[in-house]
Amino acid sequence: MANTAQLKKTYVEQIAPALEKQFNYSSKMQVPVLKKIVINQGLGDATQDKKIIDVAINEISTICGQKAVATYSKKDIANFKLRKKMPIGVMVTLRRERMYEFLEKLVRVALPRIRDFKGIESKFDGRGNYTLGIQEQIIFPEINIDTVDRIQGMNITFVTSAQTDEEGFALLKAFGLPFKNAKND
Repeated sequence: MANTAQLKKTYVEQIAPALEKQFNYSSKMQVPVLKKIVINQGLGDATQDKKIIDVAINEISTICGQKAVATYSKKDIANFKLRKKMPIGVMVTLRRERMYEFLEKLVRVALPRIRDFKGIESKFDGRGNYTLGIQEQIIFPEINIDTVDRIQGMNITFVTSAQTDEEGFALLKAFGLPFKNAKND
């Protein structure tokens, strides 16, 4: 919990004032904040094997420190042998302390463990939010490689209150996300 308070304290004391100065905000309420982090794992193979969902829920819950939930299909798709309300993925939404804990772990421990890591792409969604795709769940220290029977990827979405991509990029860069290029595309 001490790290969480430290990251939040860093935001209040250093990041927020720097962003306020950089973008010339007239009020402290205009400074963008990190609202939530959503971790999502799509599991198409779960239509054949139901145990895949249980394993994924356990792994994501272990990584995040919060119970993950299964996501279900909304409609029937015959080509994919998919029926309505079948489990097809796993997701968890992190806010407040757990969000800061996960961000700290991602930046300091998990991303540096990626082989040949040269930074992450800086493509935002147009509204200051960013989604990071990870190929392997084994980069997180909580996952025991010996017990993993399938390598699964995941998407990590950072939802901010930023109005533009430039503001979102500045916020996430200040939190320590290692982007490849210094300026936003």
